[in-house]
Amino acid sequence: MSNVQIFGLKGSHATRAAERFFKERRIPIQYVDLKQKPMAPGEIRRFTDRYGLAGLLDTDGREYVEGGLKYLKMTDAELLARIEREPKLLRLPLVRGGKLVSVGQDEEAWKAMAAAMAAAK
Repeated sequence: MSNVQIFGLKGSHATRAAERFFKERRIPIQYVDLKQKPMAPGEIRRFTDRYGLAGLLDTDGREYVEGGLKYLKMTDAELLARIEREPKLLRLPLVRGGKLVSVGQDEEAWKAMAAAMAAAK
């Protein structure tokens, strides 16, 4: 495991917290701004395999509520296409360190990633 990938948005407080967490521990990160580059389907699958598609959604977020997603019936493919267009629908950040993944601001998962990286050295 050479570095940690953080998928997020520059304006997201939780994304900045993840960046700060790993930088403070001198763990190299690769930041992917979802406004600039959407996630590849295979990368999204890593997170949906662990959390399910519903587990990636920020159901309390403004985009979800104002978009009416609580009441819309959408297929997974339609929902993935909507997420690609509107990354603010996600619980950010999505963090991957090797085989470990986390969704949202999850310091316990980040600590596990940091420990796995230290053990790999």
